[in-house]
Amino acid sequence: MERKTIGKLVVGVVGGILGLVLLLSCFTTVESGHVGVVKSLGAVQKESLAEGFHFKKPWDSVIEVETRLHAYKTKAGAASKDLQSVTTEITVQYSQRASMAPETYQKIGDKDRLEPTVMAPAVQESLKSITAKFTAEELVTRRQQVKAEVEDAIKTFIQKTLQDKGVSGAIDLANIAITDFEFSPDFNHAIEAKVKAEQEALKAENDKKKRITEAEAGNAEKKLEADAKAYSTEVESKARAAAIQREAEALKAHPNLIQLRAAERWDGHLPVYMGGQQPIPFMNIGATQPAPIGSKSEK
Repeated sequence: MERKTIGKLVVGVVGGILGLVLLLSCFTTVESGHVGVVKSLGAVQKESLAEGFHFKKPWDSVIEVETRLHAYKTKAGAASKDLQSVTTEITVQYSQRASMAPETYQKIGDKDRLEPTVMAPAVQESLKSITAKFTAEELVTRRQQVKAEVEDAIKTFIQKTLQDKGVSGAIDLANIAITDFEFSPDFNHAIEAKVKAEQEALKAENDKKKRITEAEAGNAEKKLEADAKAYSTEVESKARAAAIQREAEALKAHPNLIQLRAAERWDGHLPVYMGGQQPIPFMNIGATQPAPIGSKSEK
């Protein structure tokens, strides 16, 4: 009796545990930012499970597929148009479309399969084809154009791949960013040397322009001084000429003015003739001639 009781008890406990496990297997939860892909006896079901709590069949399994924005980062090597080795670091932000998650999982797989089979080839091939169209220098100076063409090439490659797999539109691309271009050490040295030479040439040109400007400024200043001096001389000459003309006209109108001017300028000393010591007095030619020396004057 005791063995039978113990046996029943064991069977009851085991049955209870199995029932509890079976009951728990009828429930599942899907985390936020994910969608549940249901596999029933190995077959992928068309309907997916949204985030939250769900009932399911005990023999069904649920695989969570992330639908949030995800960043795929990689480095890809390629050759530029001028045969320079270029390593490009690129980041592709993408997300899986929730409504197509079951079909995408069935034909491609989860993220661990999606990135190496779709994203990696798209990035590698697109970078190689676009990089070969530009020189190494142009990859830097025309970065926006390169980015736009790489982005278009990646989108086209992914769309074609998904179309061939029968899941067109399963991936939404948000942004494609070229983080950096890495060139060979020799090319970097060449670029540095070129930049240095251009800077030195620019400095020399600026110094030349500065010297020319200073020389032109000096010449302009000298010309202004000369023009000012010439103008002053011209004004003074015209003033003197005008004064002389006025004085000549005055003398012509008043002949006695010469004697007046001479008298005004006389310093009180009589002029001395050559060889003599006696001064020569002013003589009025028009006056009565004086009597000879030694003669008697009339009384």
